[in-house]
Amino acid sequence: MTVRYGHGAVQVGARTVVRSEVEDFLYAEADILDSWHYDAWLALFVEGARYEIPTTDYRGGWSPHESGSFVTDDWDLLRARVKRLKSRKAHAENPPSRTHRLVSNVRLFPGDDDDSFRVTASFVVHRARDGRFDVYVGRYEHILAVEDDGFRFRLRRSVLGHEALPVGARLSFIL
Repeated sequence: MTVRYGHGAVQVGARTVVRSEVEDFLYAEADILDSWHYDAWLALFVEGARYEIPTTDYRGGWSPHESGSFVTDDWDLLRARVKRLKSRKAHAENPPSRTHRLVSNVRLFPGDDDDSFRVTASFVVHRARDGRFDVYVGRYEHILAVEDDGFRFRLRRSVLGHEALPVGARLSFIL
């Protein structure tokens, strides 16, 4: 068995990307989401990006589209999700849940092209809503594009560590 450890830096084209830059990007994204600033969150994506949350039986190595997904948004669905979450039509999030995100164990890996790289990280999202307090744990599997003004998501995937979601748990917010 080969264990693949992430790197503290990766070369993307002529640029060296270091882990602390990516950590700052992910921490800023967590703050944006906890503050419910969805336009700012959408601006973190390249046009054509994807947002995915595979079902809890996903173990990697196969497409979450083959096994099923809680969320599998292409660019148009992602924009529609943001529009809905900002409106009063998002009944499950009106008023918005209170969330608090923790991101750790950030690792960088080379990408498949000259202008992107892969990132994995662990997450914990605490969510308070309707007298309940839920905890969601898992790992992120992202593909980030390097642009002149920073990083942008090409793929933002949240892989839950749960065997199954708790009864009554809802993914009506951005995980």
